[in-house]
Amino acid sequence: MSHPAQRRWYPLAFAVAALVLLPLSVMLLSWGEIDREIWSHLWQTKMPRLIGNTITLVLGVGVGVTLIGVSLAWLTSLCEFPGRRWLDWALMLPFAIPAYVLAFVFVGLLDFSGPLQTLLREWFGSGLRMPRVRSTGGVIIVLVLVFYPYVYLLARNAFLAQGKGLMEAARVLGQSPWQAFWRVALPMARPAIGAGLALAIMETLADFGAVSVFNFDTFTTAIYKTWYGFYSLTSATQLASVLLLAVMLVLYGERRARGAVRPSNERQRGTALYHLKGGKAFAASAWCGLVFTCAFVVPMLQLLSWFWQRGRFDLDERYTALILHTLYLGSIAAVLTVCVALMLAFARRMTPTRLMNSTVGLANLGYALPGSMLAVAIMLAFSYLDREMVIPLSNWLGGSGKPILLGSLGALLLAYLIRFMAVAYGPLENSLARIRPSLPEASRSLGVGGVGLFFRVYLPLLVPGALSAALLVFVDVLKEMPATLLMRPFGWDTLSVRVFEMTSEGEWARAALPALTLVLVGLLPVVGLIRKSARRYGQ
Repeated sequence: MSHPAQRRWYPLAFAVAALVLLPLSVMLLSWGEIDREIWSHLWQTKMPRLIGNTITLVLGVGVGVTLIGVSLAWLTSLCEFPGRRWLDWALMLPFAIPAYVLAFVFVGLLDFSGPLQTLLREWFGSGLRMPRVRSTGGVIIVLVLVFYPYVYLLARNAFLAQGKGLMEAARVLGQSPWQAFWRVALPMARPAIGAGLALAIMETLADFGAVSVFNFDTFTTAIYKTWYGFYSLTSATQLASVLLLAVMLVLYGERRARGAVRPSNERQRGTALYHLKGGKAFAASAWCGLVFTCAFVVPMLQLLSWFWQRGRFDLDERYTALILHTLYLGSIAAVLTVCVALMLAFARRMTPTRLMNSTVGLANLGYALPGSMLAVAIMLAFSYLDREMVIPLSNWLGGSGKPILLGSLGALLLAYLIRFMAVAYGPLENSLARIRPSLPEASRSLGVGGVGLFFRVYLPLLVPGALSAALLVFVDVLKEMPATLLMRPFGWDTLSVRVFEMTSEGEWARAALPALTLVLVGLLPVVGLIRKSARRYGQ
């Protein structure tokens, strides 16, 4: 039995976990009433294509991010070649570009009427035809370039943490560098690679903006069209539950694939083991440079070009309102999420029981729930509450009898809280773990306890972690498109919504200004991540 002082943390943890259970419960309950006409139409016209497109997308992105992420991680962490030192951190910069931004840049640049094909036709004749960019291959390439940093970062850290002794032992046993990679380094890095791959696949399943730009139907686009096309929130929720099943299968597969491999306990290494020369060095530099150019340099140059051509003329009062709305939502969501995540971290520290660990783990599952799925589940729940409780109560009190929860700012903030709880919890838990129990015990012996202990001991030590958590949540909220697009109150357009509106109309140049703003803001946590990684491995 837990101590009475520890039990007071359980209601808080249970309440936060209940927030995550809310969308899951709504999805299960949504199957109590099925609109056969809508589902018959979906199955006859869309469902086979949705399933086929989703499977193709997951397989293509999974293979692509694994090949690119692992190869780049191996080259930058174990090999020395021209440009390695700056490519090592530069290859993380595509983290800052939202998938939908890279998607409309590639479509605008490579489409038939785009500048590249127009220029090539002028040079080589009007009969020149390039492969269609609006294709399955096109959307896979874009998502691979956006999501490969998940695998790259985790695989790179795993390779660096393996130490020098293992690879040298493999060389002494007669293994070539290629054989040592396949037989020693890669198997030991498998858990990290699997975790990065799972994140990339979950982001692929949750993506809405990029596939919309390519007119590539997946479950996320079907959810949006079912809601706004058929005006059926229940059917959209049922589609979201199918998407949730796919996400859960990915998480289960990732945990099973980890196996019993344990990370190495060797001394971490920050220097390269293999010094490439000649053609091998050129090939390594060319491969890393090509990926960086396609994933970051070309998109940024194209956005700057469009901004100068047309986007700069949109700097008016409406754009100021977009920025204020975006910053307002991001700031409130960041503060709210960090506060709740901090209380969860304290609950787990003060009550280290199996029940508390399971409850906190459940509360952090929200990151695995796509934004579109959260949106339809929360709105369906709030629609029910408005219909059954709020409106009757308002009528009884002589009010207007209008729905209050549906389409409110609170509903959107709740979606952000559930979605990004895990993002804030990680840095806060790490910061709290660094505070030794002896420090608060010494403070209590000096008469400092309760609220004073938190503000005078814990809070000053938790400030760096809390700021990191708030920054990460802030940037994620700014880039979140599906939940914001579906749930924003009337008149609450944001930068991501503006990008969606402009790209839906083919106005690539006018989408450049909000896209550039999102990328520049997104660079902040990426730069912090790069600096943290460099300090950790002594680079």
